Amino acid sequence: MELSVGQARQDGELIFVGIVHDLTARKLTEQQLQQAQKMETVGQLSGGIAHDFNNLLTVIIGNAEHLSEQLKARPDLGRFADDICQSGERGAELTQRLLAFSRRQLLRPQTIDCRSLLDSMFKLLKRTLREDIEIRTTSGPGTILAFADRAQLESAVLNLALNAQDAMPSGGHLTLATELITIEDDDGAVHREVAPGSYVLIAVTDDGEGMTPEVAARAFEPFFTTKEVGKGSGLGLSMVYGFAKQSGGHVSIYSEAGLGTTARIYLPRASTGRSQADLPDGEDTAPRGYETVLIVEDDPFVRSSVIRRVEALGYRVVAAVNGKDALQQLQGDPGIDLLFTDIVMPGGMSGWELADQARRVRPGLPVLFTSGYALETLVEQGRAQARAAVLTKPYRKVELAQRLRDALAAAVVPS
Repeated sequence: MELSVGQARQDGELIFVGIVHDLTARKLTEQQLQQAQKMETVGQLSGGIAHDFNNLLTVIIGNAEHLSEQLKARPDLGRFADDICQSGERGAELTQRLLAFSRRQLLRPQTIDCRSLLDSMFKLLKRTLREDIEIRTTSGPGTILAFADRAQLESAVLNLALNAQDAMPSGGHLTLATELITIEDDDGAVHREVAPGSYVLIAVTDDGEGMTPEVAARAFEPFFTTKEVGKGSGLGLSMVYGFAKQSGGHVSIYSEAGLGTTARIYLPRASTGRSQADLPDGEDTAPRGYETVLIVEDDPFVRSSVIRRVEALGYRVVAAVNGKDALQQLQGDPGIDLLFTDIVMPGGMSGWELADQARRVRPGLPVLFTSGYALETLVEQGRAQARAAVLTKPYRKVELAQRLRDALAAAVVPS
C-alpha cells in the first residue's frame, strides 16, 4: 500500500489528512508486464535459433537418409546413418517446441470437436501412461467446438498428461475435462490474462505432488524444469504456452504442494463454417515423379541437399539462389512444372512475393513453400495463407515426396 499524508488548518487548528492507496492491482499488472516482456524476449531469441537449427537439420537428415539408402548392402554401416537420422529428428522435435513457445510455428487451425478429441486422447493415454494412473474424462453440456490446430492441441494435452504422471510417482487420478465458458469484463480478477469472450476450456487435473508458488510462477519458462538431468528438456509446458497464445487463447496453472495441479487451456470457440479438412497422412512409400522442379534456396548446403533429394525422386531440377534468379530461370525455361521455394530469402523478395510474381509470368504454376520458421510478419497471425502448401523444415523424404505430388495434383484439379 501507499500512504500519503498532508496537513491543513481548520478553524485555527492544525489537522492532518492521510490517504491510503491499495497498490495490489497495480503491482500485479507490473508483474504481468515484466513476465510478458521476459517471455517475448526469450521467444524472439529461441525462434531465431530454431530457424537456424532447422536449416542445419534439413541437411543432416537429408544426407543421412541418402547415406542409409546407399548403404543397404552394408547394414553395419547403414545403422550409423539411421542413428544420425533419428538424432536429427529428435533435434527437430526440440526446435519445434522452441518455435511453439516463441509463437512462430505454422498453425493449421480447424474446427475440433473437443469431446471427441478427449475420447481419442483417453485411448492413447491408456496405452501410454502407467497402469497405476486412473484416467477419467468429463464434458460439459452441448456441442464443444474449438478453433485450433488439432495436432498441436493433442500434443499439448499429451504433454500435460505426462507431466501429471511424473507428479504422481505412486499412482493417482488424472482427469481430462472440457466445457464452454464465457469470460465477462468483470472476471478480470480471476482471469487476468484472458480477454473477455467465449472460449473452449480444456483442463488436465492430477492429485499428485503439486507445485510450490515459486515453481508454478516459472512453469512456462523455456528450459525451466524441476526434473533431474536427462529426465526433461523444460520445453513441454513452454510449448503449451506458445500454442495457446498463438491460437488466440491462454493457458494457466493452479497448483498446491501436496494437493495436485490443474492446467487449463483456453481456446477460441469455433464458429459455424470455419472447419478445415485434415491434412492427408503420408504414405509408407515415397511417390516419385518426372516433372521439372525449380528449387529456390539461398543456403548453399540446404540447396545442394534438397536438389539431391528431389532428383533422387525422379524429378528434373532447376536451381536458383534468390527470387530474382528464380524469375529469370522461369522465363528462360518453359518446361518448369513446379516452384519449390524457401519463404525467407535475402535480396528483398520473400517466397510469398516470388510466388505472386511467378504466377504473373506463368498463371496457374503450382507452388510448394518451405521454411524453418513461420514469422507472424510473413504468415498472418502465424497461420498459412489460404490454400498455401508449406513444408516445414526439417522434413523426411516421404513427406517431401508426398507434398510435391500434392502440389502438382492440386494444380490440375479444376476449381
